[in-house]
Amino acid sequence: MMQFFSSNGVRIGYVDLEPTSGDRGEPILLIHGFASNYSVNWTNTLWTKTLMHDGRRVIALDNRGHGQSEKLYEPAQYTTSLMAQDAVNLLDHLGVARGDVMGYSMGARITAFMALEHASRVRRAILGGLGDRLVRSAALPSNIAQAMEASALADLTDPTQRMFRAFAEATKSDLRALAACIRGNRQSLTPKGVAAITCPTLVAVGDKDEVSGDGPALAKLLPNGRALVIPGRDHNLAVGDKVYKNGVLAFLGEA
Repeated sequence: MMQFFSSNGVRIGYVDLEPTSGDRGEPILLIHGFASNYSVNWTNTLWTKTLMHDGRRVIALDNRGHGQSEKLYEPAQYTTSLMAQDAVNLLDHLGVARGDVMGYSMGARITAFMALEHASRVRRAILGGLGDRLVRSAALPSNIAQAMEASALADLTDPTQRMFRAFAEATKSDLRALAACIRGNRQSLTPKGVAAITCPTLVAVGDKDEVSGDGPALAKLLPNGRALVIPGRDHNLAVGDKVYKNGVLAFLGEA
C-alpha cells in the first residue's frame, strides 16, 4: 500500500516492501522514468518481485508530478537536483543511511545526480535506459512538452512525441504537470561531473535504444563504471528484460 511523506513541502507517495526470501534486507531505492510511476515501471515489470525474492528491502517512490505524488506546474519545481533531493528525503524519512539506487531513463538521470550530490547515501548505482545522453544533451527532447499539451494524440506526427504522449495517456498522467517536468528537468552533467561519481555504477541500455544514447560510452567516463548491453531491446522494452535483471542481481551481489 502506498504511503506518503512531505519532501520539503511536496507530498510524495512511496512504498516500502520487505524481502520475501533471505534475511539480508539490504535496501534498494527505485526511481522511475518520465510519465511513469513506481507501479508501471517496477511492479508491472516484476522488478519489485525479483528484488524482494533476492532478499532485498525495496523502496520506490512516485516522482513529484507523477503517479500519486503531488502535481506541480512550474518548471522550476522539477530540476534534477530537486528530484534527487526528494529521493534523499525519502531515505531520511525511513531512517536509511545508505543503500543501492536504481533509476530508469529520467530516473537514471536523477540517480546520477544523487550519486554525485549525495555520494554518502549511494552504495551502488544502476543507470537503466540512460547512456551518454547524460553528458551530451539535456534529457528528453524538449518537444515532448508540446506533445503533452497537444489537444489529442491524433494531432501529433513525430514518432517520439507520439510515443511519449501515448504512454502518458496509458499511465493516466497529469499532462500539464508532465509538460512542466520536461521543461524543468533539463540538467546534464559534464564529463568532469560524471568522473566524480565514485560508487560502482552499472549502465544498462538496450542495443536498439534510440533515446538513451551510448551506454558503454557513459560507462567509460565513470571511474567505477561498467556497461550492460541489453540485446534486441529498445527504450521501452529493455526495462523488464531478463538480461537486465540478471545483470543487476549479479552487480548488486558483488562484495
